[in-house]
Amino acid sequence: MAVQAISESIVLTDERVDQVLSVLHSRTGMNFIHYARPSIVRRLRVFLQREGLPDLLALPLLLEHDPALTTRLVNTLTVHFTELFRDPEFFRAIREQVLPFLATYPRINIWHAGCSTGEEVYSMAIMLDEVNLLRKARIYATDINTDVLEQAQEGSFSPALFSHYTRNYRQAGGRGQLTDYCAPVNGRIVMKDQLRRRISFHQHNLAADASFNEFHLILCRNVMIYFDPLLQERATRLFHESLVNLGYFAIGNKESLRFNRMRTSFVTIDGSHKIFRKVRFQKL
Repeated sequence: MAVQAISESIVLTDERVDQVLSVLHSRTGMNFIHYARPSIVRRLRVFLQREGLPDLLALPLLLEHDPALTTRLVNTLTVHFTELFRDPEFFRAIREQVLPFLATYPRINIWHAGCSTGEEVYSMAIMLDEVNLLRKARIYATDINTDVLEQAQEGSFSPALFSHYTRNYRQAGGRGQLTDYCAPVNGRIVMKDQLRRRISFHQHNLAADASFNEFHLILCRNVMIYFDPLLQERATRLFHESLVNLGYFAIGNKESLRFNRMRTSFVTIDGSHKIFRKVRFQKL
């Protein structure tokens, strides 16, 4: 309770927040200006509390001269929660409603935008392998944060999570055993090479970077909820441009295209699981 009281006592004006975000942008190329301001303010309060700083006044100058502090701020501002087969019913819906369409292509490109530490990316690879599609698929996994991308490339997780992940896998329609795709290594559970070699991890900033390929399926789940409406529209336009005609697009279960000006560029395939399809040959 005391920590919360101290944190809330810190005054974060829009001007001071903008100064910090501007310096962060110039130092890292990461643009948080159009992230939802309430979320940014909450995370800045947490950061100030952790660093023992009374306010934002000195932070821009500190960021200019302290790369480690800059990294800690980026890690605080970005969101990293994920797990294998997170929201199992979503993965079941992808398996049943999307993968049969992807099977008609000779090659399949999939983009996980905002992949965090990669658990959902490996979940997709497992699911593709179970329906004999992984052999012709390439999964591109991107995030703004290079630290979480390094973790994702390692493809490992704590054994303490294995039972929970196994339940998720079964609820998602898994056809075999999760142990078919991972093994214990030095006290961690590590994903097998048959999955890892079909995945490419890259840094990508949805606020600034352009499309880099053409995709049959794009997943950006629980990412745009932290964007303001302008950045949500920018990101959705980028995804639309990156999809093949009739390609699929999925967002998080608490996200919506309802107030997004790009909503007419997609048709809803599964409203419960937020799966959409690009409108054929629409020019914007």
